[in-house]
Parts: sequence; structure tokens; C-alpha cells
Amino acid sequence: MSKRGMLIVLSGPSGVGKGTVRKAIFSQDNNKFDYSVSMTTRPKRPGEVEGKDYYFVSKEEFEREIVEGGMLEYAQYVDNYYGTPLKYVNEMLDEGKDVFLEIEVRGAMQVREKVPDGLFIFLTPPDLMELRQRLVNRGTDNLEVIDMRMKKAVGEIEMMQNYDYAVVNDEVAEAAEKIKTIIRAERWRVKRFLPDYKKQIGDVLK
Repeated sequence: MSKRGMLIVLSGPSGVGKGTVRKAIFSQDNNKFDYSVSMTTRPKRPGEVEGKDYYFVSKEEFEREIVEGGMLEYAQYVDNYYGTPLKYVNEMLDEGKDVFLEIEVRGAMQVREKVPDGLFIFLTPPDLMELRQRLVNRGTDNLEVIDMRMKKAVGEIEMMQNYDYAVVNDEVAEAAEKIKTIIRAERWRVKRFLPDYKKQIGDVLK
């Protein structure tokens, strides 16, 4: 049986560039993990692809998944649901594959409770004024929604203390490389090796 894979969670406030950094990581050929596509009820943005960027579903479909226990995590954010389908994640981890999640902060905290040995990385903007400007430049929200997102972002940044690592997204390529360095180092932590060796020792001493 293969060793269970590692769950990697990239999170941070809306507008910080999680999707852009994730795409930069996965555009490289030397990745050894699978990306878990999130599900959402928000409208598809220009250039987004069904099943690649998100699974786009209706509010009714999403709520049915919640009731049936089909979500690893979910959150309602600015009137839309975002979440991670549980079945795919478990299948990949059981096959020994590392799974990469790009999710909202509240969802990440749900995952932390269910998978405490996951790797949790917080992507943060250089500063809050830069974050607001990125939201404006994105051009997908009106000013009222941007104000709502900024208020939410302040509370989310305060939750950084619940993560293992923080990476500032100043330059996308640099942020992506820092995250890959963290992942490489995390694979070699003693806590990820010790359980297997304890089991081997127990088998030898029988």
C-alpha cells in the first residue's frame, strides 16, 4: 500500500492572487502534486474553464452536496459558495499523491480541523492598499463589493496566525518559487517519516 499523500493548502484574502500564483506553480513541469479543483456558485469569469479553474454549479446543487456530506470544506463569501469536493481529495491522498488546494480562509480553517497534518500556506499582499488596487484593477466587482471584500480581508489577514507559513505575493514568479521551496522542505519533516518507521520497528520487534 502506498504512503498517504500530503494535503497542501494555499489560502489568503480575496484579490491577493491565489489563482495567479497557483497557475504559475502548475505551469511548470516538475510538480509532484495534483490540483483539487474547487466548486463555486459564482459566475464564470472571462477566460475561466469549467473543471479546470472551478466546477461552476447552482446554489441548489452546492447546498445538496453540503447536506449529503460531499464537501471537505465550504464557505459562503459575498453571496456565493466556494468549497472542495471531498471524494476527489480522498481518492488522491489514498493513492499516495500530494493534493494542492487553493481555497478561501474560512474554508482553510475547516480543513485544518479535519486534516491537522496538512501543510497550510497563507498568501498575503505587500500591503492593504495594494490589495485594494488589485481588486479595482481586476474589474469584476463594483466599489461596494470591493469595500465588502476589503473589510473581509482585514479579518482574514488576522487569521494568518493559524497557518504554518506566510508568503508575500509581490512578484508572482518569486511567490510561486517560495511556495514550491516550502513544499519540498515539508516533505522531509520528521513528523512525516516517524509514523512509518514506528510501524516498521513494531513489526521487527514482534
